[in-house]
Amino acid sequence: MAPAAPGGGWDGTARSMQQALTASGIAKSVQVTNVTGAGGTIGLAQLINAKGDGSQLMVNGFVMVGAILLNKSPVNLTQVTPIARLTAEALVIVVPTESPIKNAKDLADRVKADPAKVTWAGGSAGGADHILAALFAEAAGGDPKKINYIPFSGGGEALAAMLGGRVTAGISGYGEFEGQIKAGKLRVIGVSAPARLANAPDAPTLKEGGVNLELMNWRSVVAPPGLSADQTKTLSDAVEKMVKSKEWAEILKARGWDDAYLGGAAFDAFLKAEQTRVSKVMTDVGLVK
Repeated sequence: MAPAAPGGGWDGTARSMQQALTASGIAKSVQVTNVTGAGGTIGLAQLINAKGDGSQLMVNGFVMVGAILLNKSPVNLTQVTPIARLTAEALVIVVPTESPIKNAKDLADRVKADPAKVTWAGGSAGGADHILAALFAEAAGGDPKKINYIPFSGGGEALAAMLGGRVTAGISGYGEFEGQIKAGKLRVIGVSAPARLANAPDAPTLKEGGVNLELMNWRSVVAPPGLSADQTKTLSDAVEKMVKSKEWAEILKARGWDDAYLGGAAFDAFLKAEQTRVSKVMTDVGLVK
C-alpha cells in the first residue's frame, strides 16, 4: 500500500519495490494499492485493521510522523510491525544568489536576532521542510515558535517566491532546486545531511557552517500488527534481499535516492526516536498543543 495518491514519493517507492521484488524473483506477484488522505493516516488505519495479515506492507516515512500529530490521528506508528527503513534524502536550505546571506552563520544570526523577520518557503505545514526550519531556529538560538514559515504546494511555487524576493530562504530536497543552483540563481546555505552530497560536492553541510543540525527525509516500510515471529521474518527477509538486489540498486541510481537500509531492532529503535523528536519539535513550534 502507498498511503497517498499515485505519482508522489510514497507511490514511487511502492511501485519501485513492486518492480524490484518481482524482477529479482523474490516475489511472484506484488500489487500496489493507493489509499489517499490525511498525510497517510487513513492508509495507516487500514493497515492496522489488517491485524495478523502477513501478506501486506505499507510504505511510509518521515512526513507521516508529523501528519499523525497534526491530524490528531486515532492511530499511530507504535501499532504497526516495523520492517525496514529504505531510503533517505537530505534537505537543502537555499537563498537567491543576490541575497546578502552568504552562509549558514549569516542565516543563523538573523534567525537568532528576530526569527519572525526570516521568512521560509517550503512544503506542507508539519512536513520535513517545516521541521527543518524549526530545528534551524532552535539550533541558532532563536525561538522556534516565532518562525515565519510559508507552506507551498509545490517546489515551483516556492522557487518563484524565492526568486521574486518574497521570502528569505527556501527548503526542499536537493533535486527540487538543483537546476536553479547549477544555473547560479540560488545559493546553497547548507544541506541537512551528515556529509556532503555526492551529486553536490560543493554544497557545505549545515554542521560545516556551524549549525549543529542533521535531518534526513526517510522512507520506510511497515506491516500490520499482530504478526507471528515467522511472518515478520518472512517479510523482513524479503525486503532485505530486495535492498541487496541489483534491481534495487539500479532503481536507486535512476531515481537519485540514497540507500538508507536499516532493519530489525535497529529500525524499531530509530522509528521510536524519530516519533519522540518530531513530537518535541512540533510542540516547540506550536503546531501541536
